[in-house]
Amino acid sequence: MANKIKVGITQGDPAGIGPEIVAMILDDPRMAELCTPVVYKYSGEFEPGVPTPESGAAAVKMLRDAAADLHAGKIDVLVTAPISKENARSDSWTYGGHTEWLAAEFGGKESAPVMIMCSDSLRVALVTAHMALADVPGAISKEKIVEKLRTLSRTLTRDFGIVAPRIAVLALNPHAGEGGMMGTDEIEVIRPAVEEAWAEGILAFGPMAADGLFLSGGHTKYDALLAMYHDQGLAPFKAIAPDGVNFTAGLPVVRTSPDHGTAFDIAGRGEANPDSMRNAIYTAIDIFRNRAAYAEMSKNPLKHYEREKGDERTIDLSKNEI
Repeated sequence: MANKIKVGITQGDPAGIGPEIVAMILDDPRMAELCTPVVYKYSGEFEPGVPTPESGAAAVKMLRDAAADLHAGKIDVLVTAPISKENARSDSWTYGGHTEWLAAEFGGKESAPVMIMCSDSLRVALVTAHMALADVPGAISKEKIVEKLRTLSRTLTRDFGIVAPRIAVLALNPHAGEGGMMGTDEIEVIRPAVEEAWAEGILAFGPMAADGLFLSGGHTKYDALLAMYHDQGLAPFKAIAPDGVNFTAGLPVVRTSPDHGTAFDIAGRGEANPDSMRNAIYTAIDIFRNRAAYAEMSKNPLKHYEREKGDERTIDLSKNEI
């Protein structure tokens, strides 16, 4: 196959399950038929299940190497195996995770990066991601929600090929605040954000109580959900779609990862499941192709009239010239 997509794959923390799930995927000959895998590894010996500062540094080194190649155009997309945020932390790495570092490294020029968990049946985006629950209310603002909705709506159209996407916005408090009895965030922050986004042409609905939306199956009526904080969105997502994919929207590059962590407790035991990592590769390829198709379609939008140099053409509706 000519011009196969070059997929950069990092192995994550080498003491976790990353190296083994990458090896399992590459053992499948169909993967090489679909794309050109470019695997980043770190020379050195690490004991499975025993994270060390060296294994954390190795994970960061692989990520930086892959990002440099992505900048240089040597790879087309990036798929990252999981790292340990705690183990990777150092004086030169103070980020909450891949998403935060990628936002700083590639700088979303079009919109603010958004963490999206996606599967064939469900997409969940986050307003806040890797922070303490106590800090969430103070980190949520009308402006931030609107910004996330803009990014989410754009990525659903450009990266997932959805026309006029519908987005459900989740409430922060139980029962969507119960009219202010359980908090006023919905009245003062979230609903005004939804109204502002709607005025911009974004089909946003809410705020909605998360438990009721999932229990009733109402989430299936929307193309994506915007959750206020990490576990509000990811707990139901992983229950519904255990082999889902983490996609960083709003970046000029395509990056995905599996929706699980390093799993140090089972590393090296042959118990790791590669399905989410495999889906991350498939999703990265699909999004790369969707972006290319969207860019091609958007390059020369249909004109309302045609004018050639030295010759203005008109249409006489009375003569049925359409």
